[in-house]
This record gives sequence, C-alpha cells and structure tokens, in this order.
Amino acid sequence: MISTRQLRYFVDIAECGSFSAAAERLFVAQSALSRQIKELESQLQTPLFERTARQPRLTAAGEAFYPRARSLLNELEAASELATQVGNGQRGTLRLSHSSTVPMCGRLLQGISAYLAQYPGVSMDIVKLSSEAQLQELAEGRLDIGLLRLPVLRQREGVRVLPLYSERLLLAVPPGHALARQVPAQGVDLAQLKDQPFISLPHPQRGGLSYLSAELCMRAGFFPKAARVVSRKTTQLQLIQAGFGIALLPESMQDIAPANLHFLPLADPDCHSTIALACRQAPTPLVEQFARHFTQGFAHSRGD
Repeated sequence: MISTRQLRYFVDIAECGSFSAAAERLFVAQSALSRQIKELESQLQTPLFERTARQPRLTAAGEAFYPRARSLLNELEAASELATQVGNGQRGTLRLSHSSTVPMCGRLLQGISAYLAQYPGVSMDIVKLSSEAQLQELAEGRLDIGLLRLPVLRQREGVRVLPLYSERLLLAVPPGHALARQVPAQGVDLAQLKDQPFISLPHPQRGGLSYLSAELCMRAGFFPKAARVVSRKTTQLQLIQAGFGIALLPESMQDIAPANLHFLPLADPDCHSTIALACRQAPTPLVEQFARHFTQGFAHSRGD
C-alpha cells in the first residue's frame, strides 16, 4: 500500500527538481529517499522518474501521478487541520438556546459576537426555549448550550449550571400608571405593589424570573396578585403595555420593550436576577471551549 511518506517524497522531488534538494528540504538521507521512491515505483509497476546525469525528469506516468499525489497531500493536510480544530473546539456548530427573559441583546450578544470573532470556524443555531425545556434538551443531547435565569428548581442529571452575571430588576408599568408619576428617590418599595395585578406568576414546578419575583414579593409580606391575563414569556411586555398589569423585569429587557413602557427602580437592594449558562457535565471540546470562553469573559467584566 502506498504511504503518505512515499507521496510526500515523490512530490518534493518533483518540485525540487533533484533528489539531493528534496532530501535537504525533508531532512532525510538521500539514500532513504531513493529507497522509498523505488518502493513506490515497484508498487505502481512503472517508473516515475527518468534518472539522468544532470537531474531526474518525470516520466509520462510521473506527470500523470504528480497532480493527484499533490491533491491527496493537500486533502490530507486539510483533513488533519480540520480534525485538530474540531478536537480543540475551534470549529463546528453550536446549538444554543435562551429563555424568553434572557433576550439576545446587550452583554450576551456582545459576548457571543466576541467569541465568534475569535473562532471564525464556529457557527451557531439559536432557538428560544423555557429553562426547563433547555435542561431536558441538554440532558438528552439535543442542545449544546442553554442560557437561563436562576433559580433552577429541577436540576437534570448530567447537566451543570454556571452563573454568568447578575443584573438589576426593575418595575415595569404601563403608560400613565400612577407609580410612574412620582418615583421616590430611593425607588419603589415592593410593599407598595401589594394590590397591583402582576402579569407573571410562578409555575408550581418551574423556577426562573417569575419564581424569583414571587419570592421577593413574599419577603415584602404578600404574594403577587394575578392579573386577568398572565404570561411568563416576552408576551408580558405587550400585556404591560396594554394595561393588564405590572411585572418585575430584568434591566436588559428594556432593550426589547415598547418605547412607552416605564421601568422604575426598586428600593430593595436585593432585587437582582442572575443569568446562568447550562451545558452537559461531559461536554464536547467545542462546548467546553465556548463555556470556558464565555464564563471567563463575564468573570473578567465583573473584575473577578
């Protein structure tokens, strides 16, 4: 069977024009080079070079063999480079999902853009799923990366959750709402919201933003009153705009909110929400590379 060494030796002799120049380029003894070419010619059952006094010349068989040998070596080099890049997490397609309250804007979008700029061989397929659906898809191998909001109530075996960063929660109210007319300098006290209708209530088996909002309200002495129409999706922005109620929303959702919505500061300093990255505990090199790059990037932005 023809070896890659024999192909390399043959191509280098053809390109250098002599056995001695090829031996010098390849850092091998000229005798070893000659022996490999004789074995190659024996396997092909035809001479590839005419040995002359001055320099070897390609035979007709050698002329026909050269471009294909060069092409095979190029393909092998490309395949080797591709395998190395994939193995090092530098090439491939990442299947990424985010929950509806983790909008693709601001710091997250900047982080993704910076990652893709550093790794041009990587592409992404992004979809929107609830936090629970993301964890299930990750556990079953149909998703690579999840971006969700803590807390997570039901952890999945084989999935790890890595906090990225926290952001302020703000009170979102519709246009003309009484609370927006005169906001105290220290912000709105959660206790003032006792009788306000909330358009987002927690699901009994789900965590995330709605669960956190209810937990903060309960610390203030009340459970949020349900609006007549509720949602845990980005639809809540339209529901607030239409006047159905209010909600505690992360600062980043201002970027995708209707322009006439009011976002008011809260007096409670504990009113913040954490975005986390989820992936399998035994990820592929591509996923591991992304998770490491992403978490380190946000750690540096926090000054950790």
